[in-house]
Amino acid sequence: MQALILAAGMGKRLGKYTADNTKCMLNINGKTLIERAIESLLDAGVTRLILVVGYKGDNVKKFLLHECKNPRVKEMELVFVDNPIYDKTNNIYSLFLAVDELAKNDTILLESDLIFDPEIIKKIAKNPGKNLVTVAKYKQWMDGTVVKLDDENNIIDFIEKKNFDYRDINNYYKTVNIYKFSKQFINKEFIPFLKAYIKSYGENEYYELVLKIIAHTARSNLKAFDASKFDWYEIDDAQDLDIATCIFSSGKEKLTNFQKRYGGYWRFDNLLDYCYLVNPYYPTTGLLNKINYFSKELITQYPSGQKVNCICASRIFNDVDTDYIAVGNGAAELISVIGNHILTGKMFLPESAFNEYARCFINCKLNRYDLSKNKYEYTLDIFKKAIDDNDIICIVNPDNPTGSFIKKPDIIELLDEAKKKNKTVIFDESFIDFADAKDRYTLIEDKTLSNYPNLIVVKSISKSYGIPGIRLGVLATSNTSIIEKIEDTLPVWNINSYGEYFLQIANLYKQDYASACDKIAAERKRMISQLKSILPQDCVVYDSQANFILVNLGSTNSTELAINLLENNIFIKDLRTKQAFEGKNFIRLAIRTKTDNNKLLSVLKQYFANK
Repeated sequence: MQALILAAGMGKRLGKYTADNTKCMLNINGKTLIERAIESLLDAGVTRLILVVGYKGDNVKKFLLHECKNPRVKEMELVFVDNPIYDKTNNIYSLFLAVDELAKNDTILLESDLIFDPEIIKKIAKNPGKNLVTVAKYKQWMDGTVVKLDDENNIIDFIEKKNFDYRDINNYYKTVNIYKFSKQFINKEFIPFLKAYIKSYGENEYYELVLKIIAHTARSNLKAFDASKFDWYEIDDAQDLDIATCIFSSGKEKLTNFQKRYGGYWRFDNLLDYCYLVNPYYPTTGLLNKINYFSKELITQYPSGQKVNCICASRIFNDVDTDYIAVGNGAAELISVIGNHILTGKMFLPESAFNEYARCFINCKLNRYDLSKNKYEYTLDIFKKAIDDNDIICIVNPDNPTGSFIKKPDIIELLDEAKKKNKTVIFDESFIDFADAKDRYTLIEDKTLSNYPNLIVVKSISKSYGIPGIRLGVLATSNTSIIEKIEDTLPVWNINSYGEYFLQIANLYKQDYASACDKIAAERKRMISQLKSILPQDCVVYDSQANFILVNLGSTNSTELAINLLENNIFIKDLRTKQAFEGKNFIRLAIRTKTDNNKLLSVLKQYFANK
């Protein structure tokens, strides 16, 4: 068996990354794509490689024949085929130029812009199927040619982009652009159809269209090899390169790569995100269907301005006075505005608090409190004692990442004391809806806000309502001069139409939301109990009233555990570098669904059993 790699293209969409080299020379985590492909082929017993080059082809030859330090490259017999008109043709012509070599043996055909798990090549090489098309179940990040299969895994159609039908998406498989063809198939079917297609339609086409025709013939025997469980990525642009670098990194480097993304983890198949905090039980299917139905209008129409969005938001929060509320593109936007443009003075802030408060309050002198002095537990006394020496008291309740919680009567006592001494209180209740039902409360209500003009309430709707992709947050205060300054600072359209529509319809699903929060409270209780039974005796699992749990791992290295979990497609928050936890083995675990949580618990149990 031999292999053929098409590497003649210019890779224009990769910009600076292919300015001086072709795509197969992209270096990902210390190794070029062509080296990775050669190693994978050798591991599968393939020792002859036909390489069609064009753009910067001499660089590829020079590298593989003379400059590459990888000793395994020397094990491969290399045959180069040149495409001198690479800039005027597509992959069908590159393949046509190599037909004489292609015809000599059974062949694994693959594209040069792929990075993949080497097991894929091993599996298709050993597979008894003579003619295989490697595919993976279609996911939202994929682009390009897809296929449909029958019940016996035969390829029955290649679907071009122009014919892609989202109504049929559950039946689609994406081609991975790795194929295995028998010598007989190559000579009797593939090459004759390839030549006929070029004669009829020209050289600026794609060989997948030839396979499409073959798949439609009565005697077609193209079978699918399902590689859905393996990692792979096709690199067409800088974003693809960035994602592939994350997927195919390892150890501390992989953890660092994921940590610096700050989201977008839906791009990574099967990854369970236990780092970023959302509501896994909300929004409901009914709510999502309602938004999806109106998606055309929401995308093509301008959203309303701040005043209209404030009216919508007030309906969710006890019909609070619309003059008391501002709506932000996430709570982070509102924190940034009051921190950068409005509040000044000395601010008391627990070290563990949300980083945006420390980052954005540039006109304040921060008085950071080390919560470890109080065993990472909030108490009323901590904040009451800070009132005399500070102008602003900032409290995130429940606290992130400790989950520590102060009940409403104690908060009212704090507000009374602060009001008496004319001190401002910032109360962030972004996670408060996840508290046990008997202790759940909000300060976004007319009576409380009117009674305490020194109170500023911040709430992330993105987190509690499970819609971080929409980005919504509110700020409430009866100090209307602050609201006016916020409105003057914010853009006219800081909220998109999806955010506005969510605010408009959220009340229709009020009971569903309450039920979702109850489910989190129940699952949190179960998780805490399970963690206490699984973790070693020197670990501490802290009680929480949020949708996350703080864990002190004791002698277990938190970063090593985070790396191990990421290798198992579970991404957790390692707190080792966060203020108040530096150098300590603390982690934060989000609460997800019972099914997801059981997977996490199973991996943790196995990890500690093997230590």
